[in-house]
Amino acid sequence: MDLATIIGFLVGTAFVVWGISLSGSLMNFYDFSSIVIVLGGATAATFISYPLKKVIGSLKVVKHAFTVQPLNPSGVISQLIELSNLARREGLLALEEAGERIEDEFLKKGIMLIVDGTDPELVRNILETELAFLEERHREGQSVFESMGSYSPAFGMIGTLIGLINMLKDLDDPSTVGPSMSLALVTTFYGSLLANLVFIPIANKLKGRSSEEILVKELMVEGLLSIQAGENPRIIEEKLKTFLSPEMRKDYKKGLESGEA
Repeated sequence: MDLATIIGFLVGTAFVVWGISLSGSLMNFYDFSSIVIVLGGATAATFISYPLKKVIGSLKVVKHAFTVQPLNPSGVISQLIELSNLARREGLLALEEAGERIEDEFLKKGIMLIVDGTDPELVRNILETELAFLEERHREGQSVFESMGSYSPAFGMIGTLIGLINMLKDLDDPSTVGPSMSLALVTTFYGSLLANLVFIPIANKLKGRSSEEILVKELMVEGLLSIQAGENPRIIEEKLKTFLSPEMRKDYKKGLESGEA
């Protein structure tokens, strides 16, 4: 589980509830019709904006916002260096057997293209095309939640307008103005809360997950092409380390030192 996401939801909800309880009653902020207008309207608008298959697909990928992805760029570099040493000792054809044992389908595909003697430029084009479509699929899931984040405040405003219209109809009775105005504003509150605490944060978390995965895939592409070019493993290692942040480079160095020990 991704503790950051869970903590964010819990802390955000707790502070909102705490702030409400300090200044009034929680029941003042509950209105079922407002929830129906905001949540139902945002969901309906999303279904109108996207094909049914994409909306359902985006709901499936939301789990990635609550789970930690097992991505390890340092481990990928070590794996590529091992493949480079193997190719340097026994030739590129020796990579075929090693490629069969690799679980990552993207890396396995790149290895098989190299073993088949595919032109380096064509290898790059094939892998980068697959990478581009992978990024586009990720972007579709993100855009669904971004859309829901933009629709929620809009339907919150629609609910407020509905409340104001109902309030103006009973304007002859001054005692109803305050309660009616309060209920009208609650809908805007729901729209802003859902957008800024749920939908937009989930879209941003999915965007971060996608960036991490794309980084690892780009690292694989560069490493595979370097292996195919017959570059020295040490040069390949230094080239791939440029993809890592300073903190990740320290972890990579510690991993090497512990391995040597």
